[in-house]
Amino acid sequence: MNHKSTDQKTDWQLEDNTLICQGNWDISHSQQLNQRFNKVDLPAKIAIDGSKITKLDSVGALLLSKIANKYQARLQNFSNEHATLLKLVGKNTAEEQALAKPTQHNLLYRIGKNSLEAYEHTKQFLAFIGELVITLIKTTYSPGALRWREIVSNIESGGYKALPIIGLLSFLIGVVLAYQMGIQLQTYGANVFIVNFVGLAILREFGPLLTAIIIAGRTGSAFTAQLGMMQINEEIDALRAMGIAPIELLVLPRIFALIIALPLLSVWSDIFGVLGGMLMAKSMLGINFYDFLKRFQDVIQLKTYAIGLVKTPVFALIIASIGCYQGLQVSGSAESVGRLTTKSVVQAIFFIIVADAGFSILFSWLGI
Repeated sequence: MNHKSTDQKTDWQLEDNTLICQGNWDISHSQQLNQRFNKVDLPAKIAIDGSKITKLDSVGALLLSKIANKYQARLQNFSNEHATLLKLVGKNTAEEQALAKPTQHNLLYRIGKNSLEAYEHTKQFLAFIGELVITLIKTTYSPGALRWREIVSNIESGGYKALPIIGLLSFLIGVVLAYQMGIQLQTYGANVFIVNFVGLAILREFGPLLTAIIIAGRTGSAFTAQLGMMQINEEIDALRAMGIAPIELLVLPRIFALIIALPLLSVWSDIFGVLGGMLMAKSMLGINFYDFLKRFQDVIQLKTYAIGLVKTPVFALIIASIGCYQGLQVSGSAESVGRLTTKSVVQAIFFIIVADAGFSILFSWLGI
């Protein structure tokens, strides 16, 4: 079997399972060499002899490396310079193939890897919280350093503009709760207790929780996207270069704004939730507005309303801190912004529900 090229400078021939190469294996001959090898099927486990190669560059070395990998060939009789170049190109090619090929890992490996990643993220988040607390303490000694214009702006965008969606969803939740509870109460002729159920459910749980979840999806994601785009555009690095702490300028105003806005939004949610329940109680159970409000005043204590409001600053702190932290973690491209925005919303909602469950356990222990 003998394949031979017609080029006098660069050619190759196969003799006794040995591919003998000679001439200039460089970028100027790469196209014709590729075409020739594409037209020929070589046997597996051949040897490639490079003793007659007069010139070899990285393009020629890459071609020889691909041929060696494809046919499981061994390289022999190359000069020291050519062997070094082939070794370097072959190493890079092997790394690219390893990255391109999906690696299968067992369950224990994945658990360990995910645990280490979670540990690193937790350390970074705690460092962020520590820096935030230090900045907050410094701010308490100099309240004039607070950027009130940014706080008011964030209250408007994150709070005031959220009033319609929170009012509508709270009203609908009140309607659904009253409808579902009313069906059961009608069975036992206890229609009037719809006031107790709606008041306790809306003021103590659904109002604050629903508001926090809506703000996590609306405002928390906006915090991540805003800071993420600033990170990509290197605006945050520019602030650090000018000696301005990003946490003081960008994070604290958002946290203060949400701590102020979320309790007010929760009150707004309570009003519309009770209004929805009251409307359904009148249409379904025949309880007029006056009787509903009179019993509401008698059976719903002020502490029920206060318990719901106590949760909201904690929810606000969770939403703002996670949203800002994930925004500052953005790097690379806009794809990172989308991924971390989704992550911030999921984490915020998760920790809001965990915090709400913690409050329920605490209030149970305290007997309130």
